[in-house]
Amino acid sequence: MSNYTRILSIDGGGIRGIIPGQILVVLEEKLKQRTNKPNAKIGEFFDLIAGTSTGGILTCIYLCPESKGSTKLRFSAKDAVDFYLKYGKEIFSISFWRKIQSFWGILDEKYPSEPIEKILKEYFQDLKMSDLLKPCLVTAYDVEKRKACFFTQHDAKKCGDFADFFIRDIARSTSAAPTFFEAVKIHSLSGESYALIDGGVFANNPTLCAYAEARTKLQRKSTAEELVTGNPTAKDMVILSLGTGDIQRPYNYKEVKKWGKIQWARPLIDMIMTGVAETVDFQMKQVFRTIPNPNQYLRINPFVPANSPMSRIDNVSEENLIALQQLGNNTAYEYSKLLDEFIEFLL
Repeated sequence: MSNYTRILSIDGGGIRGIIPGQILVVLEEKLKQRTNKPNAKIGEFFDLIAGTSTGGILTCIYLCPESKGSTKLRFSAKDAVDFYLKYGKEIFSISFWRKIQSFWGILDEKYPSEPIEKILKEYFQDLKMSDLLKPCLVTAYDVEKRKACFFTQHDAKKCGDFADFFIRDIARSTSAAPTFFEAVKIHSLSGESYALIDGGVFANNPTLCAYAEARTKLQRKSTAEELVTGNPTAKDMVILSLGTGDIQRPYNYKEVKKWGKIQWARPLIDMIMTGVAETVDFQMKQVFRTIPNPNQYLRINPFVPANSPMSRIDNVSEENLIALQQLGNNTAYEYSKLLDEFIEFLL
């Protein structure tokens, strides 16, 4: 067992969640071979998983038990990718009447929420956050209280109904992307209400949130040489941070300087989410440069051309789903040596 506190963080990005999902399929296969455990699942090799939006859904999938009370993980990394391949078209489906009614997503959210809510309920049933098998952190933003929300398995287990929620509600909340899906109101098991939207508005890359959570909530692991206590610091952690594609969409200065509220709406969201993710990566690199082995932090976020069909978070055409899987595979191959080195930390 690794003496490091092992953290996995997954960005938001809609259907592009297939990219980190497929990278983890490759990593899971490597881990199976290294451990000689053909049925091993990715969730076994991390002590904390954090996710925003699509990354939040993946987090819940990786840590979901086979059934209530079970201590065995239900889903593999491949099962998680299959979730997107099977349900993506249903989640991001829109009728012609809906297009007219929402004026192509300008006057109302682009997609109805009923399909994703139905799928999440079927997938997670009545399982609660406290039923997840490892500590985790999933982000969302409360528009009424005007505060960032961090939903965690470990707080749900420690604090009871006050901090516990149905997994399906958390998955729906973290993925309530403005302009794509309507905001949602959920309730803790104690009855407190939260009016939530996608956590990507403040933490599309939740790596720093995961680091802070581990620093304050998790216990350091003892080594063979000494019994240690307290919270882990950077030198005690290894962090794998996965993005859903680095999209550098340029905007023409002459056009931008003339924009008003309507023109700025979508580009501003794009810039905020991209900028926040880049800033977090910079901050994490600075943190880990202070320790003897900065390679304990690994960020993988492949480049996606702005004019590529893959750049859209709701492109669920068969061709695009295949392309996203291929990009994930190619990226894992490109980072194969670094992933092999990272496995040493995990094991």
